Amino acid sequence: MSGIDLQHHKTRRKRLEHLSRALVRPGSSLRHLRSIRQHQEPKRRNWTRTGVVVVASLLICGLVVWPWMRTHLQAVAILKILGGQPVPRMIAATVAAPITITDINFSIPTGDGSQQVVRAREYLPTGKTDTPALVVLHGVHHLGIDEPRLEAFAKAISNCGIRVLTPELPDIKDYHVDASSVRTIGESAKWFAKQTGTQVGVVGLSFSGGLSLVAASEPAYKTAFKFVLAVGSQDSMARVTEYYRTGRDARPNGSVEELKPHEYGPLVLEYQYVEDFVPPADVPAIKTVLRAHLYEDKAAEISTMAALTAVQKIEARHLMDTELDGTQELLVASGIRHMKELEELSPHGKLTGLTVPVYLMHGEADNIIPSAETLWLAKELPPQVLKAALVSPVISHIDFESSQPTLGDEWRLIDFFAKVMRAAEKK
Repeated sequence: MSGIDLQHHKTRRKRLEHLSRALVRPGSSLRHLRSIRQHQEPKRRNWTRTGVVVVASLLICGLVVWPWMRTHLQAVAILKILGGQPVPRMIAATVAAPITITDINFSIPTGDGSQQVVRAREYLPTGKTDTPALVVLHGVHHLGIDEPRLEAFAKAISNCGIRVLTPELPDIKDYHVDASSVRTIGESAKWFAKQTGTQVGVVGLSFSGGLSLVAASEPAYKTAFKFVLAVGSQDSMARVTEYYRTGRDARPNGSVEELKPHEYGPLVLEYQYVEDFVPPADVPAIKTVLRAHLYEDKAAEISTMAALTAVQKIEARHLMDTELDGTQELLVASGIRHMKELEELSPHGKLTGLTVPVYLMHGEADNIIPSAETLWLAKELPPQVLKAALVSPVISHIDFESSQPTLGDEWRLIDFFAKVMRAAEKK
């Protein structure tokens, strides 16, 4: 054996002898292990506490952030559905709750003590009855609750786990903005609140939004309202009527919004008050033509126009050309004649005592009800009642614009709608 190997052997033997003596010595190894364990235990406990704190913090953070994140993802999905755009798969999962859609009828009291049957459609998350409830009201459109955009909106909201009712407003459906619709809106909210056992959010589109605010301000109905979202709605019907003539709508700050009005607005007024525009004998025939024109039924418009007398054809053509001086003069006279009625249908002057939370949204390029109307609503509402207001270039009236909005514009719209979703989900 070489010197090096001999030295290595001696060293190894000494180590083994030392270990053997330690093992034989009573309690020595145990004391050593205890010493090690006592030294490590505080560190282990500290790491355990730290881990618990971290996990708890993450859970709390998740519980706080997730509802905010979820409503924003739902807002993205719903807005894409309304815009006719595909919804990314991961986001689509937030609006994927199965639902059951049912056509129903219910009765509400009328002003003369009789009962009115309301046609409606209910969108109910499958297997769930104890869910937040929302009433969605169509705008001035002949398809009423069958209008595709309204159906898509109601379905998307219900897919988020919210029970939705879309009651039909017969007069609004037939292009009449009048007091009977205020009663139908208020009574529908009361009926649905009774069915669900909870207050209901109310979303009013176009003129229905303004009428919803009027209903929410009435003592007989306000307790049924959880909140109101008015989209593209009027503050003053008289001011909107004047806008149809001038293309100008004053803002609260003194500036003036100038935008060429769409013919649709003045045509609705002509149709509602057709007796102000033509002789009594011509009212039925002219109204039939105007109805076909508003309903965008070209075949019916051609056939009903052909059935008119020569004088009636001139009257009909003049009314459908809303920029003619003669037509403009008739619109002014009609507005003056119905001023009191228009004031009764306006939220203007009725909002100072409102206690129902309100959300306001308007398209910047709206040329049917100008966006200045939402600015007036925001000014007149009590500060504690107005929860959010947005005038957005992303939408026009209740349609999405084809122009390319900025990321900031899109985010503001998403964030606004997420706030509405959080309000809708509260019980």
